[in-house]
Amino acid sequence: MPDYLLDGEESNRLFFKRVSLDNYAEWLEFFKNPDTSRHWIADYDTPEIECQKWYARQRERYAQKDGGMNALIDKESNKLVGHCGLLKQVVDGISELEIAYSLLPVFWNKGYASEAAARCRDYAFEHNLSPSLISIISLPNRESEKVAVKIGMTLDKTTVYRANDVNIFRIQN
Repeated sequence: MPDYLLDGEESNRLFFKRVSLDNYAEWLEFFKNPDTSRHWIADYDTPEIECQKWYARQRERYAQKDGGMNALIDKESNKLVGHCGLLKQVVDGISELEIAYSLLPVFWNKGYASEAAARCRDYAFEHNLSPSLISIISLPNRESEKVAVKIGMTLDKTTVYRANDVNIFRIQN
């Protein structure tokens, strides 16, 4: 079974490592900021419960070999920037490999998402993990679309995913 995790990989400014509860307090800030969920429709609990559920989901993905997010650690400051990874997803009944990324707002618009997503793209294609990769992006999320385009993805289709209208961006190997 292929390993979709980039644990131990790095890019120019980032170290990739397995998600760990060591970063819980830093990542909790993501769930406390209303800007981080403004593009996604879901029933949300308290930030603390959402953060706990997020970590539980990553552990579940790791255990099931479904990929998962990697913690992105800034090489210079050793601070958590956010998460990025390769995730097995089912979209419109088709199994796909997604590049997913979420950053703490303080690190938005500094090129970290594009840098991390590009490293995930390269890793997936270097290891022949999939003939193509997607990113699932809610329609109003123009910032994430810019990241997808910057790493060479193009709009493939519009669909509904988990009750959200989304664009599926794709890149072929």
